[in-house]
Amino acid sequence: MRYQTQPQALFIKNRKKLADKLLPNSLAVFHSNDIMPTNADGTMRFRQNNDLFYLSGIDQEESVLVLCPDFPNEQMREILFIRKTNEHIAIWEGHKYTKEEAFEASGIQNIQWVENFEGTLNSLMSLSENVYLNTNEHLRAEVKVETRDARFIKYCRERYPLHHYHRAAPIMHQLRAVKEPEEIDQLRIACDVTEKGFRRILQFVKPGVMEYEIEAEFVHEFLMNRSRGFAYEPIIASGASACVLHYIENNKECKDGDLILFDVAAEYGNYNADMSRTIPVNGKFTKRQRQVYDAVLRVHRTASGMLRPGVNIQEYHKEIGKIMEGELIGLGLLDKKEVANQDPSQPLYKRYFMHGTSHHLGLDVHDVGTMYEPIVPGMVFTVEPGIYIPEEGLGIRLENNIVVQENGYLDLMENIPIEAEEIEELMNM
Repeated sequence: MRYQTQPQALFIKNRKKLADKLLPNSLAVFHSNDIMPTNADGTMRFRQNNDLFYLSGIDQEESVLVLCPDFPNEQMREILFIRKTNEHIAIWEGHKYTKEEAFEASGIQNIQWVENFEGTLNSLMSLSENVYLNTNEHLRAEVKVETRDARFIKYCRERYPLHHYHRAAPIMHQLRAVKEPEEIDQLRIACDVTEKGFRRILQFVKPGVMEYEIEAEFVHEFLMNRSRGFAYEPIIASGASACVLHYIENNKECKDGDLILFDVAAEYGNYNADMSRTIPVNGKFTKRQRQVYDAVLRVHRTASGMLRPGVNIQEYHKEIGKIMEGELIGLGLLDKKEVANQDPSQPLYKRYFMHGTSHHLGLDVHDVGTMYEPIVPGMVFTVEPGIYIPEEGLGIRLENNIVVQENGYLDLMENIPIEAEEIEELMNM
């Protein structure tokens, strides 16, 4: 792998956490993602299924993890199936895991070739009552392509119709929402790589530079630091484009007097950072730009302090909305009387701040985890308030990644410049 892998102890621990939540006489099966086609004989770059990776550390296609914690034969309680390589595959595709390497990565003793999967599954099913199968149940998922998991669900229900089937996703969401120290370490590296990219562009940006040139500077720094690249499609939005929340064209000239809103971050070892910053193209904020910037920064700092154990994220978002209302009134964007008489179901602040403030972060950028139960220590969230004023061609968003702790929080991006004065100083060195 390009990245430094995590110790097998993490994945052993993760599997134990899952096994403890399964019903007696259970079997759980997790598949790797498919390699997705593009056109002709082209394919997209492989991205592992995050649940399989979380439980095994295996980062390779055509892999299957089977857990059967109560099986009489202890050697059959954890089995990892991997693709059997040969000389042809090695020449055309490169190295694949050996059984020894798969053990070193996962800590699973019983490694088999994937062609043995169906026969082994039949033996395990004969002594299992409950079967946990995996699906993508993210709140915002829109799955239009049949996945390997979906095909396997059909297969199981046709061949083994009398078993009791259960959803693995709710358990995985609960487990993955609370990060282990090793996961925090990977997220920190992703944030540190992101910092290097941001500091690089602070020296690069000037009037006349193209947004895609900035994108190139970011990805150069990310790849140089063992990242596979962007954690998500980068947003490099200068001027009025900053008011388009998912602007990804990155094809305009950055003009003197404008701001650039960045929503750009690196992935590292399948874990993702998520950073937003806003800087002046010419290295100096105007008075109005600075007023709005400081308002966003105040909301950002207040929100970070509000993410603590026991807080309900829905109530948190409502409270941030009230704080943002005050800032927008102070900026002359909302009228105090108008706000007092607003429809509570359609708050006026959403004219200028129309997205949420925080989401889970981890193996997915919008990571799995409940948005309705209380926050607990170990959860990782973004904090990303913004103000967007289309009539002024002005958009500002500031985003850091924080770990909720028993007392307070750990800011994984505390070293990434965010103060307006520091940004101006670094841009004018």
